[in-house]
Amino acid sequence: MSRRVRLIKPLSYGALIAALFLIPLVIKGPYTLHILIWTGISIILACSLRLILISGQLSLAHGGMMSLGAYTSALLVMKLGLSSWATLLLAGLAAAGLALLIGFPFVKLRGIYFAMVTIFLSQMIILTTEQWRSLTGGGVGILNIPRPDPIVIPGLLNMDFGSKVDFYYFILVLTLVTLLVLYAIEHSRIGLTWLSIQQADFLAESIGINTAKFKVLAFAIGCFFAGVVGGFYSHYIGVVTPRSFDFPFAVYAMVYMVAGGMGRFSGPILGALVLTLIPEFVRGLKEFQPFVFAGVLMVIIFFLPEGLVGLPERLRKLVKGKT
Repeated sequence: MSRRVRLIKPLSYGALIAALFLIPLVIKGPYTLHILIWTGISIILACSLRLILISGQLSLAHGGMMSLGAYTSALLVMKLGLSSWATLLLAGLAAAGLALLIGFPFVKLRGIYFAMVTIFLSQMIILTTEQWRSLTGGGVGILNIPRPDPIVIPGLLNMDFGSKVDFYYFILVLTLVTLLVLYAIEHSRIGLTWLSIQQADFLAESIGINTAKFKVLAFAIGCFFAGVVGGFYSHYIGVVTPRSFDFPFAVYAMVYMVAGGMGRFSGPILGALVLTLIPEFVRGLKEFQPFVFAGVLMVIIFFLPEGLVGLPERLRKLVKGKT
């Protein structure tokens, strides 16, 4: 392979990232920027959920972990006066810590049984935030959550988060960092171990791999990113309630991952991007948006079983067949 060919891929990625940073110079509408911000959140959720899946476990706890992260960050800022940047990290650690506590007792469960445990966990978090009124505000939730602390570099950068442009840049950087970390982990020795466990966990155990430890590790890392993005959401919206991150959040994250293609790292990215943006084209027919979403998903499942990532290859074969 020539040097020129090897450079095409990194150069294309660099051009794409540069284009993403230039978007606010072209698109200034607040609602459009909000959709792009939400797309970044969806990508992080879908990709972090895939990390859990490649270890052989199915989790539906992302909604609850987002809620835990959102409340943790908001309360630490408002009750203790901590920096929002520190609380975002602590929000992720709180979600990861709970995942560790729950993961070890139930890690021996597989498939739908572990998924049921994660559903109950998510609902327990929501019920706790509803009932612990003295701390969480009960059903009303927490209002007037402050925006993130300003980022000021004299003469170079001044982000006070007074506009959606600042939030867009922050979620863009957070998404890129998340993807970089998840990609590095998946392609490390730990990632290869997860894949071996997914393929045959009994065989992995027979050669001395502690499958329980690796499954819990994947669950904790995936939940960490859900907690961080939940903390970001609370400071972005300024309000968090017990039902802000109900069960549908976990379902949507799963749908993004399946529709995009679970077999490749880029699958959840593509799935979240397409399924977040397509409903906006029929926003004028809001009552029909769920049908459009379901219709797109059905088409993908029946005609692209490998997900949207397989579409280019399908089109290539179709063109070759005609020629």
